[in-house]
Amino acid sequence: MAAIEVTAAQVALVDPIKAIVKSYLAGSTITKGQVVAQATDGSVDPADASSGLGYLFEQVRGIALNGGGTGQAIDVLQDGEVYGFTIAALNCGALLHLSDDVGQMDTALGTGDVYLGRVTALADKDATKVCRIQIIFSEALAAE
Repeated sequence: MAAIEVTAAQVALVDPIKAIVKSYLAGSTITKGQVVAQATDGSVDPADASSGLGYLFEQVRGIALNGGGTGQAIDVLQDGEVYGFTIAALNCGALLHLSDDVGQMDTALGTGDVYLGRVTALADKDATKVCRIQIIFSEALAAE
């Protein structure tokens, strides 16, 4: 597996007007840039693909745009483009999956197959690569 590195201080929306962002309460400590999933009580926690077919990957909600502790509001990117991830070496169109490592994205499938998005390029002179996150709730369950 090739976990994708994140620089929390650089995590930001590419185009806030076009992004879909929802706020949730943190169920535990969350770091900006982590992949989060919704717990049965409605809060979000860092997600992973190896939690034994439990909610932590079946209910993935997106990428945390801010960090916080238990009970604090966490803005979560559900659909849109985001900066802050080390993906320059990846090809545009490369798939992004939930990692077996808590809160991380990966280029390879985790134990549970959870698709998060793709690598895409911006229309700038450098064709800067960013993560295009697209959480599709009807497809958020792991393959059986």
